[in-house]
Amino acid sequence: MSEWTRTVTVDGPGRTQALAERLGGQLRAGDLLVLTGELGAGKTTFTQGLGRGLGVREGIISPTFVLVRRHPSVPDGPRPGGPDLVHVDAYRLGSAAEVDDIDLEDTLDTAVTVVEWGAGKVEHLAESRLEIVLERAVGADPLGPGAPSGTGAGPEDPDGNPSGPDGDPEDEPRRITLTGIGPRWAGGPPRLD
Repeated sequence: MSEWTRTVTVDGPGRTQALAERLGGQLRAGDLLVLTGELGAGKTTFTQGLGRGLGVREGIISPTFVLVRRHPSVPDGPRPGGPDLVHVDAYRLGSAAEVDDIDLEDTLDTAVTVVEWGAGKVEHLAESRLEIVLERAVGADPLGPGAPSGTGAGPEDPDGNPSGPDGDPEDEPRRITLTGIGPRWAGGPPRLD
């Protein structure tokens, strides 16, 4: 089974979305993406960028209260006739058997399927997958050497993290690690620049 890993560090949610948008433009029907990261790491932000790159209907939100949400391709978008985006939150699902109960196999071949919290639960759905781990620096816990520093313009939270008007950290760095597994990704990582 082919496997490669690529890690990119970006400043804040805007650049997270831009990177995901570039990736989204290269995805095709049948692609399975597994997003992993702590709460607030940027999984939904990343998926919003993927949606723009795929040219699907806007309105991608955290699927916390809905297990599966389908976002159809927009006919006059950047990829007319492109695949839909199926966005899944597997956080409350305890096993692969529970994933099977939501019938993802019905759309897997015709859509790009993104599963938040899917590690250990969805690998059986496809021979190939793109595993994406998002990490955000928190407080005094930086991402390591070479990570950009936060430069948010908003007020600071009690831990000294810059935040925007809604209280979310703005320009905190995020480390995004992509691992391609299976024949679909045998050619190496997608272009992200």
